[in-house]
Amino acid sequence: MKINNTKWVLGHKITTHDTTGDYDLMVAETPPRVQGPPPHLHQTFKESFLIVEGEMEFFVNGKTMVVKAGESVDIPSQTLHTFSNKSDKPCKWINIHSPKGFRSFFERVGIPATEENAVEKSVAPEVINQVVASAAEFDMIIKV
Repeated sequence: MKINNTKWVLGHKITTHDTTGDYDLMVAETPPRVQGPPPHLHQTFKESFLIVEGEMEFFVNGKTMVVKAGESVDIPSQTLHTFSNKSDKPCKWINIHSPKGFRSFFERVGIPATEENAVEKSVAPEVINQVVASAAEFDMIIKV
């Protein structure tokens, strides 16, 4: 088992894991009161979230739902979605993208967790601008 670098991505602590299958696997922690990415969809990627601890609010195709520890949400491709931790406690979650390929987004825009002020840097305006400018390269179609 190899654990890759942990990075902060838009205020979320992300650790990617190597897989032999045609999917990307990551473990994440979202601090309390942290917004997720802007509403977006993926043309080809399917995405699943499993909440391990705490809860996360999801917006999927116009419907808002709170997903709690032990529950999951499955998002087909071409489905508008976003998420945020609106609670006062951290949320730990597992995320899978299939087919493989979305991991490179986290690698490009993430700030290494070992870097000073990594959390703050991950939500700096220049990073947000980079995410918006490069999102389509990673099959992330932002719909605001």
